[in-house]
Amino acid sequence: MTVCRDCCCGSSEKHPGVDHDAQLAAIRGAVGERHRVRVSECLRVCERSNVVVVHPTPAARRGGARVVHLGDVLDDRVVGAVADWLDAGGPGLARVPAELTDRIFDPAEYAD
Repeated sequence: MTVCRDCCCGSSEKHPGVDHDAQLAAIRGAVGERHRVRVSECLRVCERSNVVVVHPTPAARRGGARVVHLGDVLDDRVVGAVADWLDAGGPGLARVPAELTDRIFDPAEYAD
């Protein structure tokens, strides 16, 4: 999983009331050692901040699965849904949880 930070994702100016450092710690805590969490400086889809990209497993990717971009990841309920989805297999292997379906977006729609 890749978590966008250090731009508007992670900005208290754009998202007052969200403790972004605590949220990143919560993401890491939710997925534990089971999944890798990478932090990106900016994914250039600021309209959908806070952005998280969920990567398929290598086997799922060989089967045609692609990354899934999630926007507006701003609370613990959504973080938990992402962790549960990863534990179930993630993109290409497990159904997207209902809590996440409205947050999926295509970054190409936001390209400059």
